[in-house]
Amino acid sequence: MRKIGLLGLIAAIQLGAADPRIGSWTLISAVSDLVPPNKLSITSLHDGVHVVMSGDTHLDFTAKWDGHESSVPGNPGFNQIELRRIDKNQAEVKEKKDGALVATLREKLSSSGEELTTTTSRKGHANQITVWTRTGGAKAADNRFAGEWTQDLSKTRLRQGSVLKIEASANDGVHFSGEFSYTARFDGKAYDLKDSVNDTVTLELIDAHTVDAIYRRDDKVAQKDRWVVSADGQQMTLTTTGSLEGGQRLTENIVFRKQP
Repeated sequence: MRKIGLLGLIAAIQLGAADPRIGSWTLISAVSDLVPPNKLSITSLHDGVHVVMSGDTHLDFTAKWDGHESSVPGNPGFNQIELRRIDKNQAEVKEKKDGALVATLREKLSSSGEELTTTTSRKGHANQITVWTRTGGAKAADNRFAGEWTQDLSKTRLRQGSVLKIEASANDGVHFSGEFSYTARFDGKAYDLKDSVNDTVTLELIDAHTVDAIYRRDDKVAQKDRWVVSADGQQMTLTTTGSLEGGQRLTENIVFRKQP
């Protein structure tokens, strides 16, 4: 069970954009039943971290670092994590199963920033220690939405031939351009639209593959979009729900393909 439980450490550490733990790591020593080699990729999101673990175990999930319990689906060992920041180089993480404490992890980064040591404590078990070495420097979160996208007419009822361009902008935001344009961050705040019948847009990053956009007109919600990017990053599906001028509600699915 430890080979799964160790992920709670990496997912839950309260990371900022400049935190040296962001990057890629390889397990070099484990006093546990974790089977090396295992590799970790840790990238920063606007309110948490995106973690990919490969090797004997493979998991891919996103966790928040807002001081509250975060859900970790698809994990038989634990399904919630809770963190406490000790100092710049140390953190405490609690793994929980349906609210019950499973393990407490104390993580410490070396002064050089090249090694990450974890001490895991579980009731009735000896402490377990794992050591990771850095194999890649800090990097920004992968933005799966960035790129140029064209409508896949074979998979869409509305054959408009739309072309979209999404670019990463400063401060973990995006610049969107198509029939209308905007620059916005994933912070739940309203941002102005250009060349649109609506006034503002609010963005929320649901996970590394999903974004919700809410459009308002005259301070009322006029349209809701959900963007979902496929696992391979080559297809993006837009589910849009809005109101026609007569008040009729309309929902459409539009599929886009990323251009090379």
